Amino acid sequence: MADYTLATDDGRLEALRRMLLIREFDTTAGEYFADGEIPGFVHLYIGEEAVGVGACAALDPDDYIASTHRGHGHCIAKGLDPELMMAELFGKQDGYCNGKGGSMHIADVDSGMLGANGIVGAGPPMATGAALTIDYKDLDKVALGFLGDGAVAQGQVHEAINMASTWDLPAVFLVENNQYGEATPVDKQHNVENLSDTAQAYDIPGVTVDGMDVTAVAEAVEEARKRARAGDGPTLIEAETYRYRGHYEGDEQPYRTKDEIEQWQERDAIESFKQRLIDRGELTESEFEELQSEVEEAIADAVDYAQDADMPDPSEAYEDMFGEPVPEIEQFAARPRADGGTRGGDTR
Repeated sequence: MADYTLATDDGRLEALRRMLLIREFDTTAGEYFADGEIPGFVHLYIGEEAVGVGACAALDPDDYIASTHRGHGHCIAKGLDPELMMAELFGKQDGYCNGKGGSMHIADVDSGMLGANGIVGAGPPMATGAALTIDYKDLDKVALGFLGDGAVAQGQVHEAINMASTWDLPAVFLVENNQYGEATPVDKQHNVENLSDTAQAYDIPGVTVDGMDVTAVAEAVEEARKRARAGDGPTLIEAETYRYRGHYEGDEQPYRTKDEIEQWQERDAIESFKQRLIDRGELTESEFEELQSEVEEAIADAVDYAQDADMPDPSEAYEDMFGEPVPEIEQFAARPRADGGTRGGDTR
């Protein structure tokens, strides 16, 4: 499984640590963005930590994820270095993309993080493409695509899910339903009770879980991963969660009330998971405070690293911007399905 798993005491503590890292990283990023030190836009993951951490806890280290414009949490959950992430946000040479990607385009393929991006609904096509490669090369991996509730209405999302379903690709699609597509409530965007109900159109499982419960997310993704690796195709998971901050920093949020935000904060994923570990005897209040202090120090060090790092050389602006041409590969052969038919036929 992953380099941390909710099946062990140490793994659960690591999951808590990563949720705290995400919270502290994004809180700090918001402050430095407000001060003008971080350029561009930032979209913070505060409140949604249990989704990214729960999902990545159920994946193997070499599985792939494809992210969204709100990708800091996915990066940290997958194991990326907060120092290199912060350097990227600051636009520095030492960042993951040499300062050229910024907040919305962090990527580290070596870690299985195929990239955050500013295109709504781009995660599922990326995940389907990665899953196709996994299938073609017969690798023991899966690809998970994150998407938001607003992205469920995007055409390329349905194309990606349809392709993955038709070809039984080893993919998982995880909808982070944070209740708003920018400023539009989810019930004004979609005419279904649960966003996971859309899975019925592709004859794949659709599951809705509590996205404020890291364990519930991990269990759903673990089951979906097993299904994908068994050759039974993708699963669509909806995690019901909530972002505590606006869609972007500077969002005045006229579309929701303070009471609504406070009601969701009462279900805070970090606080509830911390209390669960305390109740199980796996953590004490003093140990939690020590862990929190360590996380705060780590993020402070990340800021120092980013501020001290060099700016990119303008002469290198066009380096690493284009990949090598894709080599020609033989056409996919039709492969047997579990039901006795073939996957994809001669069109693959």
